[in-house]
Amino acid sequence: MEHNYIEEQEYIKAKKKVKEIKDFYMHLAVMIFAFPIVVTVNLMFVPHFHFFWLAGFGMLFSVAIHWVQVFGFSKLGLGNDWEEKKIKQIMKENGKNR
Repeated sequence: MEHNYIEEQEYIKAKKKVKEIKDFYMHLAVMIFAFPIVVTVNLMFVPHFHFFWLAGFGMLFSVAIHWVQVFGFSKLGLGNDWEEKKIKQIMKENGKNR
């Protein structure tokens, strides 16, 4: 019974992770398709001021933040599963103290 519960929990976590990854790729695709439109509009209507650099930087920054949220910095221990690792560490420490 408990084995099925654990498998179900792992399946739910994996499904959530796949959705996060798909959302990230969708964000990236939208940025890739939107940036040329921003450049075109900028050069058509205000050719003497290139504001598309600011828009591009903002788009890249938002994608970078989204990447960190989805994939994290696992080598630094700041990935999405840091909470579970910390809980396991505390449980081990509490087990040794008994």
